[in-house]
Amino acid sequence: MAKTTASAPKIKRKLVLLMVFSGLLMLLLALRLTQVMIIQGPELKAKAEMQWTRRQNLAAQRGKIVDRNGLVLAQSGTAYRVLANPPAIAADDRVRVATEVSEVLGLNYDYVMERISPNPETGKLRLQVQLKRQVESSVIDQLEALQLGSGISYTTDMKRYYPFGQLFTQLIGFTGIETEGQTGLEAEYNSYLAGTPGRLVIEVDRKNNPLSYGEQDYLAPVEGYNMQLTADSITQSYLEKYLKQCYELNRATSVSGLIMDPNTGEVLSTSTYPSFDLNNPPRDMVTELMSMSRVRMVTDTYEAGSMFEAITAAAGVDSGTATLQNQYDCEGSKIFRLEKIVCWDPAGHGKQTLSEALNNSCYLAMADIALATGINEFYDYIYNFGFGTETNVGIPSEDTGEVIHRKYIRESDLSRIAFGENITTTGIQMANAFCAIINGGTLMQPYVVDNITSTDGTIILKNEPTILRRVISSSASATMRTLLESVATRGKGSNAQVLNYTVGGISGVSRKFEEDGVTPSRMRTVASYIGYLSTNDTPQLVCMILIDEPQVPYMEASSIAGYWVGKIFSDLVQYYGLLPNPQQTRTDTVPDVTNMTARDAVYALKQQGFSAYTVKAEDAATVVSQFPAAGTKAPTGSIIILYTTMTTFTDSELYKEQVLVPRLIGKRRQDAADTLAGLGLVLAFDKTQCTGQIDTQSIDEGTPVDPGTVIYVTFPDPTPSPTLDPAAATPAAPTPLPEG
Repeated sequence: MAKTTASAPKIKRKLVLLMVFSGLLMLLLALRLTQVMIIQGPELKAKAEMQWTRRQNLAAQRGKIVDRNGLVLAQSGTAYRVLANPPAIAADDRVRVATEVSEVLGLNYDYVMERISPNPETGKLRLQVQLKRQVESSVIDQLEALQLGSGISYTTDMKRYYPFGQLFTQLIGFTGIETEGQTGLEAEYNSYLAGTPGRLVIEVDRKNNPLSYGEQDYLAPVEGYNMQLTADSITQSYLEKYLKQCYELNRATSVSGLIMDPNTGEVLSTSTYPSFDLNNPPRDMVTELMSMSRVRMVTDTYEAGSMFEAITAAAGVDSGTATLQNQYDCEGSKIFRLEKIVCWDPAGHGKQTLSEALNNSCYLAMADIALATGINEFYDYIYNFGFGTETNVGIPSEDTGEVIHRKYIRESDLSRIAFGENITTTGIQMANAFCAIINGGTLMQPYVVDNITSTDGTIILKNEPTILRRVISSSASATMRTLLESVATRGKGSNAQVLNYTVGGISGVSRKFEEDGVTPSRMRTVASYIGYLSTNDTPQLVCMILIDEPQVPYMEASSIAGYWVGKIFSDLVQYYGLLPNPQQTRTDTVPDVTNMTARDAVYALKQQGFSAYTVKAEDAATVVSQFPAAGTKAPTGSIIILYTTMTTFTDSELYKEQVLVPRLIGKRRQDAADTLAGLGLVLAFDKTQCTGQIDTQSIDEGTPVDPGTVIYVTFPDPTPSPTLDPAAATPAAPTPLPEG
């Protein structure tokens, strides 16, 4: 009995320990269940679903891009994704599958083999892998013919197609492999065009094959919105045709163009050459691809150059500081607060009217107008015309250009801005400001997207012609049209004329800068022209051409761009059905001057009433081509562009501040060379007779010449023949070398 009583506490302790142990076990189990079901539950559920389901993203149909007439420029079409299901491929069949699939898809064999083989670390196979996207149906047919079984499967995919290939390359842009916009309007309006992807989830067996009795979860994709542009495909085709010709003829770095409706602000066309096919962008050449993808009329800035004189004249006419009766005296240079401003023609233009000053592109006349207007008021015009700010045309990566703050401006700075130096702009800024000058004086909001609509036609976004502000009066605008038409008839842009139509415009040529961004380049320029075509005194079209680094002499750079504007206008008047003016433009037949020397060609053209320019260094070179071509009709007085066997960029015809030839007679060769080098001149002599003191010089002492001029000198004969007459013993000076 006592024994039983003594064992009772032991049993109780064991029961307590058992209960404690059981409680701890239950607690651990509860904690583990909490971890598995609550903390890791979503992750484990997702892993489980991945094992018994297959998820497919369904690409949304990207919206169309069409031109103003509804012509499709970009659209999405059905393509396919090629998928591999490694568990369904027998081990001894992997080599055949990898070989045949890689050949048909154009993939690397090792890449395909690695994707369908077990992981070298874990030894496990992937359930499904993607081999290639955006595969055409014809390629799928080839794969089907190989009878690869369930190891290779396909799902639908989307691919972007551009029916016209190279048309609108920079403006439209292209998409990536996921059909997301990467450049151009495709990128800028990606959120509108992209749509919303869908999803399909199906149950599969352990080999990733769909279960016949399994359930499906389907979420339909939502199509993207459609976008209509203000641009016109036919207008664009004309622009691109002539940009390509201009690029090839002038061996330029690039050529860009822009065509606008001056009355609405609509962008009808813009392009840059060189270009590429949107259906096959050179993705392996990233730097070149990005360069060719820029809409340079929007993204690139350049020094405005003499084209800015139209802005200066408009400000002067509107403010009343410049009238058609004003006289401007140009003596070639002028001092502004101790800084000398030199006109492009240092000989000066003499007394001239406002119209003559614009025709002459006279720097000093423009400076006088700007100074008379005053810094504050002139700057108000600059800002009102839109310089220094984005135009918000709707094209990505737009630059603003650079306008020096007015508080830092001195008289000399204002004088340079007046003829386009010390101010940078973009093509779209200049074109839009020019539209305001000629359309009655109102600055319009430029735009390239007309509307964006959903698939059922609901309008999502709609742009209309919008007046931003009045910049100049309608009477000042009418005066400017008269002046610009005079420039296009008698100025440097006269080769932009179109037979029986009124054309007004202005040319420009500006220096580029060296890599430091400060030093003006001596060799690289931007040649430009902006013009408008008018019917019944109403401007209809504005066209601007920018030629980056044309390989022509500086003097001709100011006129070459105008020729291509005229060519574009000549085609567009027929396309738009613009009626000619009642008055007839006087024309003449362009003579054939090819195979002549440049000097003779200029003379022959002037005899026929045309103008032409050459540099002195090319006077004896042979003309190899001319524009307009021989036998064609051209407006009397227009400029004929000549290309010779020596045509290349040279600044020998740039008007520079001249220097006086020093006295060289009596100097020794090295002393003379040093003296001339200090003035920027060049010494030349007969190397067989170059000792002693200089006897004669080809250009007299005190003669003003351009830097770079060659001075030919002679030395006395060291061993004169006593039997010859002394005068005959002096060798005749050979023909001086060409200047520059």
